[in-house]
Amino acid sequence: MALVNADYLSKNLAVWQGKSVDYATWAAGAWASEEITWGFWPVPESQLRVLPEDLAGLDVIELGCGTAYFSGWLARRGARPVGIDLSPAQLATARAMQTRFDLPFPLIEGNAEHVPLPDASFDLAISEYGASIWCDPYAWVPEAARLLRPGGTLAFLVNGLQLILTTPLGAGDDDPATEQLQRPSFGLHSTEWEDGSVSFTLEHGRWIRLLRENGFEVIDLHELQAPEHTTATPRIVTAEWGRQWPAEEIWVARKR
Repeated sequence: MALVNADYLSKNLAVWQGKSVDYATWAAGAWASEEITWGFWPVPESQLRVLPEDLAGLDVIELGCGTAYFSGWLARRGARPVGIDLSPAQLATARAMQTRFDLPFPLIEGNAEHVPLPDASFDLAISEYGASIWCDPYAWVPEAARLLRPGGTLAFLVNGLQLILTTPLGAGDDDPATEQLQRPSFGLHSTEWEDGSVSFTLEHGRWIRLLRENGFEVIDLHELQAPEHTTATPRIVTAEWGRQWPAEEIWVARKR
């Protein structure tokens, strides 16, 4: 499948540079957390068991790391993470957090679709609200496959298919998903939002085929449900909606 115009990279860079001040305000809280969590509810790793049980000594690449709190969690558990992100402002916050929490690891300013590192360098590739949403899957999935060693694990979080299908066309951050279909499922790929950002979505069948074509075996698919008494308030979806349908999905695959 042909890639969309690479202009989406510059659009997303502009948006994430602009949001960097907001992210810097809560980065310390995320870095300080002792528990790995997934998504905006947030769901504990101890409940989901997405990642390998023993992280000590694993080489990890975080694709689209932002403020790198996820890599910070992994480093605290003995992993050897490397983060890559397009946004210098987000990486500046990540470096400040590394100093504050004394958790140094490499951070690269660059495109997660073209990582300047050798083949088969990592045991684990992760993306939680990074390349998995904001980069073209037909570019970043082959790159993740190139970077992983045989037997390595790919774990990534994406917007739930139902979330995208029920979000109004032209929706902004304050327009939550509805209970009615708003767009077709077939042919999903890129969506440009009101703030100028461009996200990517595939139907489940295309995700499975893309992963298999790049040498992966699908191990699991976690469809995240809003907890019964959650206090999280993401603007793109209500907790009531999230208790009925998955607003987020985590895919786990192993490189053959």
